Amino acid sequence: MSVPSCWRLARRLAMLPFLLGAPGAMLHAGEGADGVGGDVLGQAEALLAQRDAQRAFELLDPYEAVRAGDPAFDTLMGRAAFAAGQFSRAVLAWERVVAVQPDNAAAAWELGRALHAVGDRRGAAAVSERVRTDGVPVDAALSIDQFLVSHDRRGHDGGSTWKGYVEFALGRDSNVNAGPGPDAPTLSPPGTPAWTLAPGAEAQRASYAQVQGNLRGRHVLDARWSLIGSATAELHGHAGAGDAYDSTQLDATAGVAYRWERHEWMLSAQGATYRLDGSTLRNIGGALAQWIYRIDGYRHWDTFVQVQGLRYPAQSLRDARRTVGGASYVQVLRTGSLFYAGLYAGRESPRADNLEHLQHDLTGVRAGLQWALSAQWAAFAHLNHERRSYGGADPFFGVVRRDRQTQWALGLSWLPAPGWRVTPQWAQTRNASNVPITDYDRRVFSVTVRREF
Repeated sequence: MSVPSCWRLARRLAMLPFLLGAPGAMLHAGEGADGVGGDVLGQAEALLAQRDAQRAFELLDPYEAVRAGDPAFDTLMGRAAFAAGQFSRAVLAWERVVAVQPDNAAAAWELGRALHAVGDRRGAAAVSERVRTDGVPVDAALSIDQFLVSHDRRGHDGGSTWKGYVEFALGRDSNVNAGPGPDAPTLSPPGTPAWTLAPGAEAQRASYAQVQGNLRGRHVLDARWSLIGSATAELHGHAGAGDAYDSTQLDATAGVAYRWERHEWMLSAQGATYRLDGSTLRNIGGALAQWIYRIDGYRHWDTFVQVQGLRYPAQSLRDARRTVGGASYVQVLRTGSLFYAGLYAGRESPRADNLEHLQHDLTGVRAGLQWALSAQWAAFAHLNHERRSYGGADPFFGVVRRDRQTQWALGLSWLPAPGWRVTPQWAQTRNASNVPITDYDRRVFSVTVRREF
């Protein structure tokens, strides 16, 4: 071998350690005295501040092998990976931070969010419980929990769960009886015989108080099968002349659920009773079938079909069968905000013959948005629009009834402490009907305090 060739070989061998250590050397080249890797980490921090998470993730990615275990690096890697939609990589990064800093509650929360994003509800629930115990602001825990709180949730150990709440509300209702305005007779279709409203039939204002309690849960039979159920009781009392509309309502469901990968099918029997001013107004019995498809931990589709029998003990002519089906989409944003939208359609048919004016087809759309404002505050808006077309002419007014009902609500959600929620809300209903006695407006302002357990 010639001297020049030997010299070239020696130079290459001498450079080999530097080449092997290049990524680490490049990262450490900009380190300060604290060994954080200032240049690269600073660039990644700046990119995240500019909302360019993908570039931040790509900048940090080559150095993960040599810097994994450094909380400063892993924190930025976790933030960048989550914001870029690389949820599995975010889980790994935040797990490393929590392993090195087990008392870092903020990192535990981020780990919970990342686990939730990849669909690991058991892991997310376990992290969430620890976070709440460690005193992280309640919204951090709720951003993980509030969309898991339902009878179909399993415990973090894969076992059975029971959850519930008790709430108390005070409010003011502008039309507690959903009655028409006093000028309703003047809005009658042409040719209608003269008529007047009975005393007290027009819209009645009243203040009210409401108490509601709910219990729901899942009993796990094996990895796929579970028993599910829920029960709700509500007392609604009014002041002054509104006491004639005091009501009590009881609802219960019981059924079975089957889960396979991202799919879940649920079939439940339903029962309810509604009492008005001490007398039973309506009883309901039926069944609900649901199919839920979870795209990931933040998005899912819910499709349902509900069949109910409605019975009115004091007005048996109103007994009917109601069938409704629909689908909805829910997405939780990475900021903690969420939105949903859905469509539904159905029919309600009287059991008795020759009552076509009580039969109607219905179609509806609903949508909502919850916007996270801060650690304890969120604003929300809900909208529901439903159209009902009846099957025959009204016996008195001589027209086929058509209703266009729009309901919307605006409010705030305040979380003063873990397990507590305060909700001031303004809601309005407008039922535009061509039959004057069913044309009405309603406005309700309420403040609700809920304790979840």
